Amino acid sequence: MGTSLAVAGIAWAAVSFWSSQFPDVRILKNRYPVAIPVRNAPRGGQQFEIRWSAQRPETWISLSGISPLAVGAVVVSEDLAFFTHRGYDSNQIREALKHDLARGSFARGASTITQQVAKNVFLSQEKSLWRKAKELLLAIRMDRELGKRKVLETYMNIVEWGPGVFGIQAASFHYFGKSPSDLSAREGAFLAMLLPSPVRYSQSFRQKKLTPYARSTVSRILEKMWRAGYLTPEEAQLANSERMSFEQEQREEASSSESEAPAEPEGEAEVDRQGGEEDT
Repeated sequence: MGTSLAVAGIAWAAVSFWSSQFPDVRILKNRYPVAIPVRNAPRGGQQFEIRWSAQRPETWISLSGISPLAVGAVVVSEDLAFFTHRGYDSNQIREALKHDLARGSFARGASTITQQVAKNVFLSQEKSLWRKAKELLLAIRMDRELGKRKVLETYMNIVEWGPGVFGIQAASFHYFGKSPSDLSAREGAFLAMLLPSPVRYSQSFRQKKLTPYARSTVSRILEKMWRAGYLTPEEAQLANSERMSFEQEQREEASSSESEAPAEPEGEAEVDRQGGEEDT
């Protein structure tokens, strides 16, 4: 009798611990996470909180309501293997480990889109190996329980695209004054360029011209879209020559001064995917 009670107690404790540390990801099947900006959030601190809605929010856009070109730009930029991995990318994890061991720090997170959803919806922004382990386990379960389209739709609707700008609808209207369904390839590439560090990289929008870093990154994303089959070579070339609505006509002297401006830091090894300067 005593042994049975002890076993039951241990089992109950284990279930309670699992439930507290690993929430049930199936909640995303019938409820909607809404990212609410945190006022006066400290730099590097939590910039948003998640509130749950039983009803679909007016700002929530289904994946079919978003331009496939914008979705493609995000996928090739953030997680090229998204549709083939099981929630995590073993190749990226291996490369990140090599990079971090060489630097002696945990600076490259290797987070997939699924892992980013797990972190932003269910976990804190704490930088620790335990949080990364939970993120990985939750991502594996999300991939199995929810499927790719639900994960990607959730990501597009909760991710931060600029200071206080959360979700693809807010981003689309904020930067381009249009519906997410009408986004062009270049506009999608610009939004994808913002994602590693949206506050920093939205400098181009504030200045009404692309910085050298933004221009090269947008161009690189368009090339990835062509190689991944989202664009033909001709469409990629045309998109690369287009000017977005917020870009002003540049005088020669403006272009000259821009080339002398300090470049933004390049490479996603330098920034966490939607989580600050470094990741662990």
